[in-house]
Amino acid sequence: MTTVSDVSDSGVSGSGHSGSGHSGSGHSGSGDSGAPRGPHASPASAPGTEPPPIVPRRRVGRRLSAAAALLVFAMVLASVVRNDAFQWGLVGRYFTTSAVLDGLLLTLWLTGVVMVLGFLFGTLLAVMRLSANPVLRTLSWGYVWIFRSTPLLVQLLFWFNIGALYPTLGLGIPYGPQLFTVTTVNLLGPTLTAVIGLTLHETAYAAEVVRGGILSVDPGQTEAAQALGLSRRRTLYRIVVPQAMRSIVPTAGNMLIGTLKGTSIVSVLAVHDLLYSVQLVYNQNYQVIPLLMVATLWYVAVTTVLGAGQYYVERHYARGSSRGLPPTPLGLLRVRVAGLRGRLNSVTAPDGR
Repeated sequence: MTTVSDVSDSGVSGSGHSGSGHSGSGHSGSGDSGAPRGPHASPASAPGTEPPPIVPRRRVGRRLSAAAALLVFAMVLASVVRNDAFQWGLVGRYFTTSAVLDGLLLTLWLTGVVMVLGFLFGTLLAVMRLSANPVLRTLSWGYVWIFRSTPLLVQLLFWFNIGALYPTLGLGIPYGPQLFTVTTVNLLGPTLTAVIGLTLHETAYAAEVVRGGILSVDPGQTEAAQALGLSRRRTLYRIVVPQAMRSIVPTAGNMLIGTLKGTSIVSVLAVHDLLYSVQLVYNQNYQVIPLLMVATLWYVAVTTVLGAGQYYVERHYARGSSRGLPPTPLGLLRVRVAGLRGRLNSVTAPDGR
């Protein structure tokens, strides 16, 4: 196959041979026969001239839209900061009180437990959905269908009133003697009911997330693992799942943030989460807006931390892929600062460029 380098080498050798055979053509080649002449000559060919500077395109529309967006943002920010109805002094006073911090810790605990259990059972359901057993596939599909079709609040209220359907729960021989029984009302308190309801709800969504991540892996990876003699279980946990994490992590991060905010719905069960804790406080002092701002600021702070963690986890699992690693926020800030510094230096240069 002929390459660009082969063609270039043959052309050079041919011109050298021609020059050795005909001294006249070699003499003419050493002159200025290749330089452009006439009125269409390039400005760069003239001695002592420099190429014209490259001027970037002026994007007037982009600058005007950015200025309008910044103006609207400044107006909204000024209205929030200068509005005395928010009572920012009262917000700062209740921001770190023991009642609010206890509710925050319970919210974080609920989020962590629900996400771990949800993805643990969700992975099991995803494997069942992808299995060759039609019974397991049907059961997994039915579970996802039921719990995705029912609102979360309805599920929580259902589990909170499960004692109306099953006053007692027992363990024993079917249609025979019971080994022990327990009253459902005494067994399922508000916090345990919230954990069960949120976990069952998140499991249905986690199963679809894991299933989508597994299906995103190239089937050739599984075929190669089978050719090497790996078992299906080892292929799943050592080959498929690590590669599927690139697709699972972004959606799982969104689910984590959604679960953090979704735990506020357990306040209807009198669970002392962050929202219910501030509700107890403003029911006593009637400072509704400042206490709601306390809860809002805590949700924003925790969500920001979780978003930053999600970014670095995505960056970790992006290693080894064909695409390059995304820059970290600190690295991106350094690039922006360096670019801004270069523009300032070019503007303040003595030659004006």
